[in-house]
This record gives sequence, C-alpha cells and structure tokens, in this order.
Amino acid sequence: MVYLYRNSLFVLPETATLVSANNFILMNKLLYTLFLGVLTTFSLTAQAPRVLVFSKTASFRHASIEDGKVALMKMGAENGFKVDTTEDASAFNEQNLKKYRCVIWLSTTGNVLNPAQQNAFERFIQAGGGYVGIHAASDTEYEWPWYGKLMGGWFDNHPSQPSNVQKGDFHIVDQNNPLTSFLPEPWVRTDEFYAYKSIDPHVNVLITIDEKSYVGGTMGDYHPMSWYHEFDGGRAFYTNMGHTSETFSEELVLKHIRAGLQWTMAGPAPDYTRVRTALYPEENRFSKVVLEEKLDEPMELAVLPGYKILFIQRKGEVKLFDPTEGKSKVIATIDVSTKYLADSTGNRAEAEDGLLGLTIDPQFEKNHWIYLYYSPAGDDAKNVLTRYEMKGDELLTDSKRILLTVTHPLMKDPAGCPGTRRNRRPTRTT
Repeated sequence: MVYLYRNSLFVLPETATLVSANNFILMNKLLYTLFLGVLTTFSLTAQAPRVLVFSKTASFRHASIEDGKVALMKMGAENGFKVDTTEDASAFNEQNLKKYRCVIWLSTTGNVLNPAQQNAFERFIQAGGGYVGIHAASDTEYEWPWYGKLMGGWFDNHPSQPSNVQKGDFHIVDQNNPLTSFLPEPWVRTDEFYAYKSIDPHVNVLITIDEKSYVGGTMGDYHPMSWYHEFDGGRAFYTNMGHTSETFSEELVLKHIRAGLQWTMAGPAPDYTRVRTALYPEENRFSKVVLEEKLDEPMELAVLPGYKILFIQRKGEVKLFDPTEGKSKVIATIDVSTKYLADSTGNRAEAEDGLLGLTIDPQFEKNHWIYLYYSPAGDDAKNVLTRYEMKGDELLTDSKRILLTVTHPLMKDPAGCPGTRRNRRPTRTT
C-alpha cells in the first residue's frame, strides 16, 4: 500500500505489522477520507463547463450589456458552469478558447475580431464548440461571411416610431421543444424588435413575432426572433431579446437563454482533430520588409509569376517592382482625369478619380492580360474598364481594349448653375 505522510511516499506490504494497530487503522481511514475528498473536488472542477461572455463593441453600445454580464454570471453560479467575461479580442486565440465549451456574444457590434482571431474562433466551432448570440450579436462582423452563417441572419433595421422599444406578441413555433416548452403562447413582452436580412434557411426557428402587434415591422408574416442550428461542426443559438436592461431580470427570458446555452454545450466534447480550417501562423514567425517608400497614392497591386509586383498609383503610373533588383520602375503612364471641371472662377479642384483598379487575368501566364479601371482624361464624366497585354516587363499600350464604360450623370444645383464643383462631381452608376 502507498501512503503520503509528511511530504514523503511510503510503501507498505499488505502483510506489514505495526506496533500500534489502532494508530495504523486510524491513519488509514484518515488518508482514505482525504483521498476521496481530493478526488471529488478534482472531479467537480474538471466537469464544470466554462463559458466565455464576449461583449466588445466597435459601434453602438447597449447599456444593457452590464446587466447581461451580471445575469449570466449568476446563471452560471446557479447552474454549475463557470463564466468569464471579456471585451479583449485577444482572448480569441486557440490556447485560450480550448478552455471554453461555449462563447456568448453579448450585444457585440461592428468588426470586433482581426483575421487571426476570426481564424481561432472558426476552429473552435469546427472542433465542436458552442455559440450563443444575444441581440446585437447580429449587428456584428458584416464582412465575415462565415460568422453570418453561424449566427444565422444579419440585422437589417428596427422600429423608430413611436419608439424603438415597444410591446409585441411573440409566438412559439414548437411548444414541445425544450428551448421553448416553458413559454406562454402568445408571449407578450417589451423589447426592441430587430428585422433581419439573409436569414439562413437551415436554422430552426423557435420564436416569431406578430408584426401587427407593434409599429414598424418590415419582414411581413414570417418574422423569426429566436433560432438554433448545428453549423460547421458546432452548435449555435441566437435570440433577439436583450436590448433593455430589464430583459435580464425577466425570468422567462433568462430561462430561454439558459436553455439555448445548455443545448449548445450538450454536444460531443470539442475535438480539434475534426477541424478543417488551417491555423494562422503566429505573427512573430514573419519578418516585414519594406520594398519601397514615398509612393504617390498607391491604389492596388498584383503579384506576377517570379514574385514581381505590379502596382498602380492614382495619378496614372503603372509600376513594376523587381525583387532581384530590389527596386521598381514606371512601365507605363495612363492618361487619367484627377480633377473636377472648372468652377465659375476657373478653379479645378482635386477629385477622387484617376487610375483606381488593377487585377491580372486568371490565365495570365498564358495570355499576359491585365485589367485597369480608371477615369480617362477629358471632360466626359466616365470610368472605363480596360484590358492590356504585357510583354516581359513592358505594358503594350497599343493593346488597349475597352471592355466596359461607366457613365456619370451630372447633377445640377437648385439654381441650375453649371460649372460648379458641386454639380460637376460625378455620381458613380452601374
């Protein structure tokens, strides 16, 4: 038998005889009780899931966020899971996210994660992690399509008259679903009711709202407000509720959120061997080398075979950087318009047009085509999309072919006075 006594391990054979049998038996019972206590404590700690509440905002900030944090921490304490809160996006790294079973996006707004942090969260979901979105989580990361699919539908608008917060009638789609079975039908409550665009058809809608019960609805007869689904290896739950501080003291709302949260954590344990998205390498594995400085309004670039870099500047220069020489040169100058027409005093103000766009053909290695988008010199308000051919390091200007012309109707001011900067500024149309 093995015993720990005064920081030392002792091994005693089963047949060992001690001078004081009573003391030995007492010591044995005490050690066994201590061992069970330690084992039980370790077991409870290991089994308690951990949830991260993320509430960073890059645009509008809801006052109810603080109330939401308090309510979620209380919910965790009463239901056997640990809750951490943060507004620090650096928490979205793989080592840290592995501690959590679910991440709750609490009324986040705007672009809150950088590409590496987005990468870490995608991998977290693919491993089997959970996502809960509350209210303005749908008003977040519009430039990240994957997040939109995870969350299930982008925010579009909310009523403003007579108020953004109104009373409305919620309807329970499935009263047998554990996420909603405890809710009344109809469920009348007060909140800010979002309308959504691009709702994923694969989500399972739990609750809708009757737009006839309030003023300002724009989605018609079918207006989802809460839903859940499995996505990309993980589970996601979203609810519109949460604009007002009072929301987070409503027993039924909190029960609905808790049920959704528990569903996201009820799947298989996260397993990173199931992840498909490659992990971003750490930034410290790269070194930044400045290729050229003091450029004059550079707009776009394209990397050519052999790692030569073709780039453009707004005033018309097409330049080519050669890595073997370590410098760039102008290979062509496009005649572009960069100013408005003259006003009544003869002044021509600087505009925002010029040489604006560059890309290379997908079959560049075969056809050597590049495409330029620019406003040609002259008084006509237009832009053109053109195709040129390259021969070695030379841009063949005679190969120019106009593929598309975009015209700009001129605007007149109320007095109809021509020649002003205001009415001559082009309005882009397609």
